[in-house]
Amino acid sequence: MIDARAIVDKDAKIAPNVKIGPYAIIGKNVEIGEGSWVGPHAVVEGRTKIGKNNQIFQMASIGAIPQDKKYHGEDTTLEIGDNNIFREFCTMNLGTVQGGGTTKIGNGNLFMNYVHIAHDCVIGNETVFSNNASLAGHVIVGDYVVFGGFVKVAQFVRIGAYSFFIGGADIGKDVLPYVIAGGDFDTAKLYGLNLIGLKRQGFSEKTLENLKEAYNIILRKKLTVVQAIPELEAMLPICPEIQLFIDMLKQSERGILRLR
Repeated sequence: MIDARAIVDKDAKIAPNVKIGPYAIIGKNVEIGEGSWVGPHAVVEGRTKIGKNNQIFQMASIGAIPQDKKYHGEDTTLEIGDNNIFREFCTMNLGTVQGGGTTKIGNGNLFMNYVHIAHDCVIGNETVFSNNASLAGHVIVGDYVVFGGFVKVAQFVRIGAYSFFIGGADIGKDVLPYVIAGGDFDTAKLYGLNLIGLKRQGFSEKTLENLKEAYNIILRKKLTVVQAIPELEAMLPICPEIQLFIDMLKQSERGILRLR
């Protein structure tokens, strides 16, 4: 299952049915779970733990040290869940001590060509990163988020679940769940709810109506965050999905992206 031309450190922990292609390099502190595949010329290094059934395509770089001058060789980690796909030239970096020490990637995510996930990012489940999408350090991404091509996200930004980013977007503020966002860094804004995506995920028409009302409370009634939260909490008995809006408003440190 391991090509004779691959270089695999004797101390790496590789499940018996993992396939490793020619000229791939697997480092000393790497763990790779059952059913995974590492393509030719891919590099997996650092203290990297990879779950089951992941696919790592040729030329991907998984577990390299952070692109951060604060990093000085500490034993930080990269943790990857199950059923992820890393296409050609993806780069996934270790964490830093200052950011908690770990970069985390969940389950079922698709990272297309040239995607970059920097140190200390936390990625949820079932996300899609289109070609050349990039996250700076310490970004938190919820489940079922879709990034168009060449999307860029600044450090410490939070991205809400089920959101969608128009190709080329340049995001510097926290983004609510369930929304569409796009635009350049100085002009980025929201474009309404991600209705098509939400319908594809099985959200009912009634739930969508309630989410629209909550969206308007946050963004169209010209309320402060402190004023908006009690109105949203009053809607929770009829629409528990609104909790994600409330969580983002309470946790946001950079301020939320709004309409313009």
